[in-house]
Order: sequence, then structure tokens, then C-alpha cells
Amino acid sequence: MKVVGITILRTGSSLPGPIPLCMACDLSSYGFFQRQGVKEMLTFFSKTFSKRTEPGQRQSITHESYVVHCYVRSDGLAGVVTTDAEYPARVAFVLLTQLLDEFTSTLGGGSWKTMDMCVESSPFPVLEEYLVKYQDPASADKVTKIQNDLDETTTILHKTIDAVLERGVKLDSLVEKSDDLSRQSKMFYKQAKKTNSCCVIS
Repeated sequence: MKVVGITILRTGSSLPGPIPLCMACDLSSYGFFQRQGVKEMLTFFSKTFSKRTEPGQRQSITHESYVVHCYVRSDGLAGVVTTDAEYPARVAFVLLTQLLDEFTSTLGGGSWKTMDMCVESSPFPVLEEYLVKYQDPASADKVTKIQNDLDETTTILHKTIDAVLERGVKLDSLVEKSDDLSRQSKMFYKQAKKTNSCCVIS
């Protein structure tokens, strides 16, 4: 079980698209030359799926062997956690709920609403600690049971990529048109797709 990346974004109807405010990734399982491409893909998925998550909604989107867990608060602050398929969705959403609460209290209420994309220095270095702490969902889950931060009855929508994208829109064409992805990342995406499709047993 693994958390690959966590992103905090600013969303809203007045914005052209979600703005990533900070991000933390664990790319140790990828080769050195793949890491930049994977990081760009994580940013792309975070923006794409948070844009397609309604305020107040939680949803988990499955893509190949990964799951992208999105939570957009009613104030427009969004969190995205990308994990492998075995990682428990409940723990991912507890992580996001706690993370976004701590983010707003650390930055002082609504000051994030005027922030732009942070590339180098993170305004929220605690994000790295969350990435490490939540790698083991069992130990993190003990804390969540005590704190009971997330009501068990909260609805989490489980969707496939096709269900999240608009009718007729394919992920491949979004990747191809994206300005967020370098040529290298687009090639990495195609390579990974080819590799995975050759290994599918019907």
C-alpha cells in the first residue's frame, strides 16, 4: 500500500482551472529519468479530477493500478491523494480532511484564496510529513478512529475515468492537448499505457 502524491489546490468557478498550491510526492519506486514525467502526470490528474469534483463532494477515480482520491470543500479548497489500488479510501479521505483543515489554520483562514501556484518553495512544508505519516494506513487509521474525523456514513463516489470525464472525452486526448505536460511526460504516459495493455490477461 502506497501514497504516491498529495496535492492541495484552489478551485472555483471564477478561475480558468484548479490552481495547485502545494504538492508532495514519493517517487522512489520510479527510475530517476521517469520521476519528472510522473510528477507532471500527478499534477495533471490532480487538476483534471478536482475540476470534475463538485464542491462538498468526495470521489475516488480508478486509473489502471492507481486511485485518485479527490475532496473539494464547499469553500473551493481541494485536496487530491494518489494511491495504489490497495490503499483504503476511508484513510485517504481522513488524510485529506485533516490536511485541508491544518492548511487553512496554518495559513490563516482564507488567505489561500488569493494564492497562485507555488513551484519551488512550499507554503506548507507539513505536507511532506503527511506523505510519510500516511504511507502506513494501519498506523494512521488508529489515529483516525480515536479522532473520528470522518463520519463513516459520508458518501464517497467510486468512479472510473470514463465516468468522470464528459461524454465522448478520452483521457488520451486530454493528455495530448494539455499544456501542463512536457513532451517527455506525454511520451511517458503513452509508454506506460502500452506496457500495461500488453500485460492484460483476458
